[in-house]
Amino acid sequence: MSETDDRIEREITIEAPPERVWAVLTEPAHVGSWFGQGQPTPVDLRPGGTMYLDHGAYGQFPTTIVTVDPPRRFSYRWASAYPGEQATEGNSTLVEFTLAAEGEGTRLRVVETGFADIVIPEDRIDTASKKSHTEGWTEMVVNLKKYAEQLAA
Repeated sequence: MSETDDRIEREITIEAPPERVWAVLTEPAHVGSWFGQGQPTPVDLRPGGTMYLDHGAYGQFPTTIVTVDPPRRFSYRWASAYPGEQATEGNSTLVEFTLAAEGEGTRLRVVETGFADIVIPEDRIDTASKKSHTEGWTEMVVNLKKYAEQLAA
């Protein structure tokens, strides 16, 4: 699928089994390492639960978990334009991870949608716009790959 004004899609192959990639995406110590500031991230891993993303200077973000289907699908709402605010349908984008076994590894796809449906304050355009997230996910999937591959099997 191609990207539109409302969709970012990244796909990467990770030399680790889907169960390990799932753990990296959902377990507190791992999320804090590849996405955050190196500290464990609080995660209430259930639909409607909250996962806190600490994006350093950009703020702390209480995301709302939408889908938990281990080790295949994980999604959450992220209000990147509104640090500190719980993500809701009205203030956030939807981030979806899809994992598929591929040989000994995992094909990971991340899709973020919903930019057209939210108002981004002028002072958050640089960190919450589709353009900034397009660049961010390009970097983050590489971070995630490196992190998952270096974990002990």
